[in-house]
Amino acid sequence: MQQSGGRRIKRSLFIDASGVRFIRDDEELKLSQVHLLTDYMSRKKAELKAWNEAQGNVAAMSANRRRMTNIGTFRAYALAYLKSHPEIQPNMTCMVRQMQTTAQGIPLEIYCFTRTTAWADYERIQGDIFDYLLAVLPEFGLNLYQQPSGTDLRAGLLPAVLGTSHIPEAEKHVM
Repeated sequence: MQQSGGRRIKRSLFIDASGVRFIRDDEELKLSQVHLLTDYMSRKKAELKAWNEAQGNVAAMSANRRRMTNIGTFRAYALAYLKSHPEIQPNMTCMVRQMQTTAQGIPLEIYCFTRTTAWADYERIQGDIFDYLLAVLPEFGLNLYQQPSGTDLRAGLLPAVLGTSHIPEAEKHVM
């Protein structure tokens, strides 16, 4: 670590699979204006157009054509963000990869190296990167997976099962 001049970040964001979808035309237009995505969006649009045209008439059916997804576009954005980050080591491996889906969601692994090996600085950099990526997820129509807590279950399921009139007054203000 000291000799390489960088400290490894290897952590995943677990994306809620229910939010993964194709990008709509209005979103494609909006995302094409995001500085870190301009190259990716133009390259991907050209790639998909060529592939779909090569399919001929069968591409008219949605299942037969390729389209951009929100998770793939977020993955490209996260990689561009890391590569442009001033505190990420540019001469070492940097990738954002989709791991095998689990019951906790779709893991997107962030793998890169900081320019520093100092522990406190490393933790600050890692925290800043993940703070930012978590905050930008909704721009792509994505959410982080989070297991329901007791409060979530009381707020969501109990009223549905019992009806709101059966919830004791002491619990109503908690929800």
